[in-house]
Amino acid sequence: MVLGVDMHNRVKNRSLARAVSGTAWREFHSMLEYKAAWYGRTLVAVDRWFPSSKLCSACGTMRAEMPLNVRAWTCDCGQVHDRDVNAARNVLAAGLAES
Repeated sequence: MVLGVDMHNRVKNRSLARAVSGTAWREFHSMLEYKAAWYGRTLVAVDRWFPSSKLCSACGTMRAEMPLNVRAWTCDCGQVHDRDVNAARNVLAAGLAES
């Protein structure tokens, strides 16, 4: 519990926030790699800037813009997408394509 409070205060400090958050993500990534290896799986990291929300998972058309307040959208092909479900489908497809 003390560690959690300490980490919370460090993230508030602008000079330490990026380093602390980066370290936490690296640790999380290394744990995922360890677990994947343990179970004989492959961990694939999809590019951070992959446009998963803007890409239609049905036809592959990409929207030019999509503000964060848009939670559902309809593609020109007629497919209606929930932003998060569509992004999850696109990330899965990208990961399977890389492996």
